[in-house]
Amino acid sequence: MLALTSWIRTIVATAFSVVMAAQSVQAQPTQLLMADDLVSVGPVGWLAPNFAFPNRNLRQPIVGPRLDGPGADMLRGLWARGLASGFEGVVYENRDRGHSPLSPEDFPQLTQLKFGPKLRAQNLDYGLAGRIFLPAIVIGNSSTAITQFPIARSQTRQAMTTQVEASRAYHTYANNHLYIYPEHKDHDADDLFHANWTYTITSQGSSYSDQPFLHAILMALAALPKDTREFLRQKRLVAPTLQMILRRSQLGLGSYEAYLSGLVHPPVFDKERLDLQRMVGLAASLLPEDIPPIIKLTVEEESFTDNADLAKMSEKLFDTPSAIARVWRGNDYTKYMAVSTQNTVDPNGRDLKFRWVLLSGDPDKVRIEPEGERAERARISLDWHDTWITQSLSPRSTNRVDIGVFAWNGVHYSAPAIISVSFSNHHKRVYQPVGKNGEIKLVSIDYSARKAKRPFDPLLHWWAKWQDEFSYGTDGEMQSWTRRLKGQDIPLPVPGQQSELKAATYKTVRKKEFKQLVMQDSTN
Repeated sequence: MLALTSWIRTIVATAFSVVMAAQSVQAQPTQLLMADDLVSVGPVGWLAPNFAFPNRNLRQPIVGPRLDGPGADMLRGLWARGLASGFEGVVYENRDRGHSPLSPEDFPQLTQLKFGPKLRAQNLDYGLAGRIFLPAIVIGNSSTAITQFPIARSQTRQAMTTQVEASRAYHTYANNHLYIYPEHKDHDADDLFHANWTYTITSQGSSYSDQPFLHAILMALAALPKDTREFLRQKRLVAPTLQMILRRSQLGLGSYEAYLSGLVHPPVFDKERLDLQRMVGLAASLLPEDIPPIIKLTVEEESFTDNADLAKMSEKLFDTPSAIARVWRGNDYTKYMAVSTQNTVDPNGRDLKFRWVLLSGDPDKVRIEPEGERAERARISLDWHDTWITQSLSPRSTNRVDIGVFAWNGVHYSAPAIISVSFSNHHKRVYQPVGKNGEIKLVSIDYSARKAKRPFDPLLHWWAKWQDEFSYGTDGEMQSWTRRLKGQDIPLPVPGQQSELKAATYKTVRKKEFKQLVMQDSTN
């Protein structure tokens, strides 16, 4: 009889779950966004100032029956006791036209955004986000990538390629919008990202790898206490706080020592490190008065220039308040930056202290000198890095140095602001000590990346068919510059010295989407 009773209970419970799931699909709120709803705000994009939420059925479960585990159970308990904020004022935005959508039955109370035909025709519903802003908390995903050779890349790496897209990513982050994209071949054997940031979440893998992170972020968001969530919304700190929760809660990396290390702040996150219970618990414990700030950085001085190499390309890839990216193009062995956190303001008026941490790079080649009583400023000097293997949970080759800046408010560390420097290692360089003082300088650089089949990003870099060699005197000053091209040695004038040699001029041409630098004029 006991066995029969248990069997009946199982059948009833299963049937109840099926019914609830079916109800969730039918009752899930959706909101249609039309082109006429949008107001242009210039190059930033469009606002939907009159966006209205549909009615929600609060009798629906906060988490659907398909989602199980300690994290989901904890969220159910918080909701049942009236301690969780749930999904009021939250929108889910799918940007891959249903390729990797959030299942309607998983979060039945969550409003899903739909796009009208004119917006779809303009592709404003697809791929990289950042052109439409809603007066809401928005969590979205796009399980897509750019796949055309040779510019193939993830949506995140695409956003990191120009100042315009990087600025859009910051504005989403600073306006309570957070999006998830897969890395799709940008972070497998090699880390191909030329920057790192907290503006988006990038998942290890390709299609559908974003789903576990979508679930995790939504659960953490729903678990926030109501007053905390409202505080975050008003202060526009939803996305930075969710990033802090995600990073603080990774499996095996919960200590502050780990949090202030590169292990916790990679450009791409692995689902195997997700700890939903820890994320939900941390979110539920956050009080409004303890919320850390969004860090805002300012570059005060630097040796990275706007016209750095033979092609006169800028080394300043992008400057945004919480992420700065530089591309090392010049011949220097050492470069420096002076960076300030002067624009960072704690949302509760707390006194802040700052930590500057090397997240990725050779500690013998990066020197960080904090300044001020609160370490609110730092001078950073870096030496040239050849390609190296990351000291991470999954080692891979990289050409990027990352420096994280954290604010401590006495209770929590903030999500980091990140300064990234990527190195043009497809141009093979040799540096050696020269002169009596042994100063390290460039003695050879081989630009023939395409011919040598060294991979590089064609949207950021160029190649040429020659190799340049430099000689120096005992005083360390350059004495000669010789170009080797097609078996010939071509002498070129030393910069800053009078010479009868004629300086070369250059132009960039495109061949199969690759930028090639060619000489227009020279001694020869």
